[in-house]
Amino acid sequence: MTSTPDPKKELIEHLPAMRAFAVSLTRNPSSADDLVQDAVVKAWANFDKFEPGTNLRAWLFTILRNTYYSLYRKRRREVEDPDGAMAGRLSEKPAHDGHLAMTDFREAFAKLTDEQREVLILVGAEGFSYEEAAETCGVAVGTIKSRTNRARKRLAELMNLNDEDELEMTDRATMAVVNGKPAA
Repeated sequence: MTSTPDPKKELIEHLPAMRAFAVSLTRNPSSADDLVQDAVVKAWANFDKFEPGTNLRAWLFTILRNTYYSLYRKRRREVEDPDGAMAGRLSEKPAHDGHLAMTDFREAFAKLTDEQREVLILVGAEGFSYEEAAETCGVAVGTIKSRTNRARKRLAELMNLNDEDELEMTDRATMAVVNGKPAA
């Protein structure tokens, strides 16, 4: 008799991936931690609605994504730090450079729309299948494929990359997002 794993125990295994996804959405580690915490609280309160045997990871990422967009809509109506003075004091430039510095990638990635960043993280960096990403985002598989293609092209355009350009980066997740190959 095969028993299904306890989703409450399995939740812990998904926390690092959830945090990485949250950082990609919020672009702020502290906000990402808060977002993950909110999502975990919501998931914990709704485990009775989770169907055992289904994809817990996709369910958790859906909760995280929906929580982010709910907060985003709420914050769009709020006005805080309009002149950017506070943000300017908190930002710090990284101390390393290279042929293609990670900062160039981050800057280009930050210029993508929320949907483009979301799909690149899910499909590229997190290794979700198109079907899992579609389920997580609540859209058709074709929509995910289209968003992924457009996002990769836009990212390459923002980074001034041609098809023949070599990327000299060691970060596998970044390489997966840019090249369209799952992270190993």
